[in-house]
Amino acid sequence: MDRFILLMLASILAGFALLKVPLTGTFISGLEPITTLIGILAIVIFSLFLIFKGLMGLLGK
Repeated sequence: MDRFILLMLASILAGFALLKVPLTGTFISGLEPITTLIGILAIVIFSLFLIFKGLMGLLGK
C-alpha cells in the first residue's frame, strides 16, 4: 500500500512538472495548452484520490 501512495504523490509531482515546463520556442509550443490541462487534471485527480484514501483510512474502511 505504501508504494501505491508514493505512486500517487509522484503523479502529483509530475503534474506540477508539466505545468512548469517551458515550451516557448520549441517545435511543440502549440501543445502548451494541452500539457497545462493534463498537468492540472493530474494534480486535481490524484490529490482528490489521496484525500479520499485518507478519509477511508480514518474511518477504518
